[in-house]
Order: sequence, then C-alpha cells, then structure tokens
Amino acid sequence: MIDEALFGQANALIHTANKILVTTHVKPDGDAIGSLVGICNVLTQLGKQVVPLLLSPVPQWYQFLLDDAVPVLKHDLECSDLRQGAYADVDLIILVDVNSLPQLSHFGELLVKHEMPVLVIDHHATADHLGTVELVDPDAAATGLLVAEYIRYNRWPLSAKTAEALFVAAATDTGWFQFSSANSRVYRDCADLIDAGANPNEIYEKLFQDFSFAKFKLTLAMLDTLELFYHDQFAIQHLSHQDFERTGAAYEETENLINECHRIGSVKASALLVELPDGRIRGSLRSKSDLDVSLIARKFGGGGHKKAAGTFLDGPMEKARKTMIEEFKAFLA
Repeated sequence: MIDEALFGQANALIHTANKILVTTHVKPDGDAIGSLVGICNVLTQLGKQVVPLLLSPVPQWYQFLLDDAVPVLKHDLECSDLRQGAYADVDLIILVDVNSLPQLSHFGELLVKHEMPVLVIDHHATADHLGTVELVDPDAAATGLLVAEYIRYNRWPLSAKTAEALFVAAATDTGWFQFSSANSRVYRDCADLIDAGANPNEIYEKLFQDFSFAKFKLTLAMLDTLELFYHDQFAIQHLSHQDFERTGAAYEETENLINECHRIGSVKASALLVELPDGRIRGSLRSKSDLDVSLIARKFGGGGHKKAAGTFLDGPMEKARKTMIEEFKAFLA
C-alpha cells in the first residue's frame, strides 16, 4: 500500500499544476493504457488541462478505451513539438506504469534535459527514480489499481468509463486473474470497479474475442518455432521481421502470445524473441515458477517483474536465441 503522506505530496503537485502531460511506456499494454485513461479522466474532472501522449501506437483491442485519438511520439509529432501547440506550458508530467528511462525511448531524453516536476505512479520493481514524487508499490498487481487507490484516498468521483479503464489494467496484468498476483486485494478492488460501472463480460469480449486474422497467422508462425530445453521446462519461440510482413500483423499484436506455450504442463519459464525493423531483438520473458525472470532481463538493461519481464538483445536472431537458452541454463538445467 502507498504511504498516505505520499498521496498528499502528489496532491500538492497536481494542485499547483495547470497543464499536465500524462504518458506511459513504449509498447503500451492494458495496464499502461488503462492507467493513462483512468488518471486523465480524473484530472479532467478536476478541471485540469490534460494532454496525454503515447510513445508507441495503441494495440487495436485497447482502442475502445480512448474517446479521442492520442498523439504518438515519432509518429504524429516530434520531440521539438512538445514545446509548442497543445504541449506548450506543461508544468507537470505524470508517468504511469513506468519508472525506467529505457522504457521511455525518445521521451526519456527530453525528460532528463528539462527540469519539471514529475509524478510517477507505478508497480514495477525496476526503477530509475524519475519522479519528484513516486507512488510506487511493487506488491500491487497493476498500476491501474494504484490509480484506483489514489482516487479512493481523495474520494474523487469514479465514472463508469474510468472504472472500465482501471478494470482493464487489473485484468490484463493478472492474465484475466490467472496469475499468482491475482490476490484478494485485486478481487476487492475490482469489485469496487464493477460496482462503479465496469462490465467484465463486455470487457472480455473486447479484449479477447476481437483479434485480427493476421494475429492468428502470426501465432501459428510463432508456435512453429517452439522448442523446449532443460527437461522441457524452458520454452523458447521467435518471430522474424519477415513473419510480420508475410502475415500482415502489427508488432503490437505480439502482446500475450508468449503465454501460449505455458499451456504445456512441464514448462516453467519461457522467452519470446521478436526481430524489430532496426535489427534489435525484443525479448519477452515469463515464469510460472519461482524463477525470477527479471534477474535475466536486468542483465541486458531491461527489467520488469519476477514472473514477467522484458529486455532488448543484439541481433541476429540466432545469436539472441543462443544467449537466452544459455541464460536460463543456470536456473533450469
């Protein structure tokens, strides 16, 4: 739980701010988008001028959370544009679901160059301590639940739209309540969100029953590369740049694909390697045992949670693949 004194410090930052920029990490997932939408809605209700910013495009299945299109840095605008127009005179930055410079891409470079108050709301253990005030709880299952906790502390109104966004944050970061992080605290908080208007049945259909055919073809391509090591305890899969061109799938559509191999009973940990257009390899790591995959991710400049982490590796793919297989050897051989 967050110390109430920190909530008071966060309130002081928001109270003195007129225009607030809210952003999250690259390749935003459900927790990132849900938390961003939730805090933006509340701040707007408080009469603040809020300018959201994304660092990567939003996956199609989260679009229903956004009433209006949110500009994407390096797609719709450049870093120099953040000093003019809608983003001129910003006097507070809020980072949700991120506290790590590598996860902020080009925006991170801007953040360290300019002195401006920063409020961080996050649940990751990996941190560069970017905030003037930080509402951080690594024991929380999702950042969206920390946003909900902050709203409860202040007794701010909780609209149905905000409740829906925060429910998405909690549901996606717990694997629709399948992960061990889905404890009683999660269920209590989600019950409050349902009472406020979140509809789990509708949300499930929008999130998990609205995939593109291209994503299904990409899933088949990934499964075709699946290999098991160390007495079938470690699963590794990969996707090449050509796989995306051939299937027509977008890079955002890899979200949650890594979990497919965990249907195999013997698998305790896994890695999904994705070749990016610039030649780098993005590695997603998962664990359904006591193995802490964040320890491996941190060795390569990444981070995350004990059971879900990510990092970047140098190409080519075969080199990255051999590196990951060797890294897991110490834990599973």
